[in-house]
Amino acid sequence: MTEQPQTLVPAPPAEPPAAPDVVADPGPPVRKDRRVLRAALRWTAAVVVFAVAGAGTAYGITRMERTDVPGLATASDGRWDYPELTKPPLPSGSPGPQAESNPAGTHHADLRALLLPAPEGAEENKALRGEDGWLATDDFLEEYAEDDDRDTFRQELVDNGLRHIAARGWTTEDGTRTRIYLLRFDTAGVVEEGFFMPHFSFVSAYPVRGAESVDNDESFPVKSEVAGVQRSAQNEIRPYGAEHDRQAYLAAGDVLAVVLQSRKGTAPAVPFRQTVVLQSQLLG
Repeated sequence: MTEQPQTLVPAPPAEPPAAPDVVADPGPPVRKDRRVLRAALRWTAAVVVFAVAGAGTAYGITRMERTDVPGLATASDGRWDYPELTKPPLPSGSPGPQAESNPAGTHHADLRALLLPAPEGAEENKALRGEDGWLATDDFLEEYAEDDDRDTFRQELVDNGLRHIAARGWTTEDGTRTRIYLLRFDTAGVVEEGFFMPHFSFVSAYPVRGAESVDNDESFPVKSEVAGVQRSAQNEIRPYGAEHDRQAYLAAGDVLAVVLQSRKGTAPAVPFRQTVVLQSQLLG
């Protein structure tokens, strides 16, 4: 039961005290010692100066980058500088892929606009743009090592109603090659039950070129998980081939995402995890 607001009734004003009949003579003003006054003023000024100086120092440190503060400088952890990410707008009245009114998990936004952009300083692989931004299925399947695997995968894509493939790739200054493929189907059920769970939920059933032996990559922190996106990551087992390969598969509604990174020597883990998480956020 909702309580009714109480009306506060102001109390009647108190009667003013009666004026005294006789006002006492305050006498002559008391003279203070000038030396005491000067000392008090000096101490007050000093306190104000130190307070202002301290506040200025604190403000200056909060405005500086961590690497600009002596004693707090730290080396870069290897993350790439990506542009600010914004999700493309949905057509008017269309729900997002995780909305209750969208049980098929359909991404109504342009699939090409859901691709992660290349980081600063990277050279884009223009061959992955395809025609009008759509990549041919055979170009995507070139990532896989065995002819038999490519044929089997191709037939599964056809049987499960593959609609489009959007792709983007780039090479950074350290030689790391990144390729991202977004494969769209009719429903989230097709992605999860037809591909992710049977083929990619632990390690890929179809070996990528140069990475025939891989293991599950459990280095991703739990807090990096994106709601509505299932993730499986794999890392090539030593000894590496010509390149060290990392790969991830994401099931996000009606989209299966494939993220591949390769580099001679060792492919750093940090930019790989960063790339996978950012792509997940765009799809989630």
